[in-house]
Amino acid sequence: MKTLVIASQKGGAGKTTIAAHLAVAAELGGAGPVVLIDSDPQGSLSAWWNSREAQAPALAPASLAELPAKLEALRAAGVKLAVIDTPPAITAAIRDVVKLADLVLIPTRPSPHDLRAVGQTVDIAAELQKPFAFCVTQAKPTARLTVQAVAALSAHGVVAPAIVHDRVDYAASMIDGRTVIETDPKGRSAAEIRELLYFVQARLHEKKKANKKETT
Repeated sequence: MKTLVIASQKGGAGKTTIAAHLAVAAELGGAGPVVLIDSDPQGSLSAWWNSREAQAPALAPASLAELPAKLEALRAAGVKLAVIDTPPAITAAIRDVVKLADLVLIPTRPSPHDLRAVGQTVDIAAELQKPFAFCVTQAKPTARLTVQAVAALSAHGVVAPAIVHDRVDYAASMIDGRTVIETDPKGRSAAEIRELLYFVQARLHEKKKANKKETT
């Protein structure tokens, strides 16, 4: 089982949206069973899931103290991917979750304030020696600032080539517990999420591929 942690100490970066969309895309793409874990006290991911008709991906409730045991139980049950949404601005809580990650995905809006804020999350991942990558979210089409954001983030780590743009369909799909993959599977937003998932899956399994090369 792989564990993907969505983390950003800047609120409003779209962590919950990204977590829900990647989990649904992975499940529908045959990479499941996928389980979502909401470690944010605000419970936005849980609220989204509770308004959802489809039962997959599943939601596993767990407090921070219960997380290690919960992940082991999910692994034993045959879960392939756990996606964990994290709270903003609570450094100790984020650190505890990042400890359990196979990959930390850091959603970042292309704004000066957001770019300045990523340093704290990067420091936590680096301190715990966890691989991380950036994902630019809520980008305006053709905006020069998006290109500048990608360039700035590239100086600190890998940036997902899939840019998640600021479109109404993301929020609209979340209202009734769905995602753009389900409401408009052939749309541009759905294509962005599939591309982001492909990137995430490649990063999650990168070490495994490297080990295979070493043994051949």
